[in-house]
Amino acid sequence: MKDITYDVRVYKTEVYKGTKVTTYTVRWKTASKPRRKAFRTSAQAESFRSDLVSAARKGEAFSLATGLPISWKRKETALTWYGFALAYADAKWPYASPNHRRGIAEALTDATEALLSTNAGAPKREEIRQALRSWAFSARIRDSAEPPEELRSVVQWLERNTVPLAELAEENRGPALVRGILDRISKTKEEKPAAANTANRKRMVLNNAMEYACEIRALPVNPLKSVKWTKPKTLTTVDRRVVVNAEQARRLLMAVRRQGQRGARMAAFFGCMYYAALRPEEVVDLRADHLVSLPEEGWGEMLLTNAEPRSGTQWTDSGKSRQRRQLKHRAQGDTRPVPVHPELVTLLRRHLEEFGTAPDGRVFVGPRGGAMTDRAYLKVFHQARAEAFTEREAASPLASVPYALRHAAVSTWLNAGVPAPQVAEWAGHSVDVLLRVYAKCIDGQDADAKRRILDATRRPAETAPDAPETSARIQHGQP
Repeated sequence: MKDITYDVRVYKTEVYKGTKVTTYTVRWKTASKPRRKAFRTSAQAESFRSDLVSAARKGEAFSLATGLPISWKRKETALTWYGFALAYADAKWPYASPNHRRGIAEALTDATEALLSTNAGAPKREEIRQALRSWAFSARIRDSAEPPEELRSVVQWLERNTVPLAELAEENRGPALVRGILDRISKTKEEKPAAANTANRKRMVLNNAMEYACEIRALPVNPLKSVKWTKPKTLTTVDRRVVVNAEQARRLLMAVRRQGQRGARMAAFFGCMYYAALRPEEVVDLRADHLVSLPEEGWGEMLLTNAEPRSGTQWTDSGKSRQRRQLKHRAQGDTRPVPVHPELVTLLRRHLEEFGTAPDGRVFVGPRGGAMTDRAYLKVFHQARAEAFTEREAASPLASVPYALRHAAVSTWLNAGVPAPQVAEWAGHSVDVLLRVYAKCIDGQDADAKRRILDATRRPAETAPDAPETSARIQHGQP
């Protein structure tokens, strides 16, 4: 064969120390043609060089076209986990929201850590994670640019050193590999148990990835189904300790306004979460044309059309940290009506009089005219919380995050007797999810349930249910 040679010489690695970066270059020659490959670390360079030396000593044939052992080419033709993960991320990108894209990347990154074929010459763990999260699994970034210089050698190493995808379905080796993946997603980077919601979400992503592998005929079966995995129990209900009452909410909103010019801009911002149960990303996107009516007295109305969740610059189509999209759990173009409490009407009217709206109609903007950032509003929120709450309240989970104001709004509506379907429509939930999530926050049901049980078990000669003595016992929850 004219395209191979056994005439190979491997030379000593060259080290070039630049002003900022040191480069390690492996040099070798196949036949009479010199070859070279640069690396960022000596470990990576020495691993590559030792593989070349080992192949040459074994008498392997080297390709005249690539300068690499022919056996490496055969290995490269098999679809590796890394290659498949890139293909899966690309396939999901056009149809996934930015936050879902980020979730896919998180799950694939953990799985990749568990599917490295060797540790020889491996980059540092954080370098691998950075290369995957900031470049490899972002289809937009990877399609538009080569990996940055500081990550190039890491990407090259990953291209060569993840297990073949087919091994996941092998009878002997497959279950151990899958178990390694499941163990990895069940832990944090610090090796502590991961939150149940996080582990379950990553498992769902990886299951979908394996189903995609079956769909493209890269795997005969879904290997995750070959291993038993106990699904962590998740807490789905809201902790009633985070829910503020009306008096606490008013204290908090007043304290927000006292936080200087930024606080004045945010009083109505947080008011929308407490009085109208808006999600933070819905308040950020609130526009003047969403405010259907803000009368001088009584209730107003708003009609929501979009939200701007924050996901990070890697995962949006525009490269900005937020991307405008349809409302959560709603189809594109769907809307959601929300009543505007009279106190919120007052807050919004005052806000519009003082600050107006942005050129695009946005109601809440930062001091420089840009969109309200979470960093800005979180700082004001926590400052106001520390000022508004007593020492005991501040030390508790009470309104520990802005989202707790939305929980308080929904709980207030339910406890006021508003029918669950109506609350679900205003809050943007299904009725099933609404009742499951807020089950612990609905007050007043215990005493009513005990009254019904007492009525059902009463002896005929006992006094009527509304007798004073019986009523007193019921009010104290006594049988």
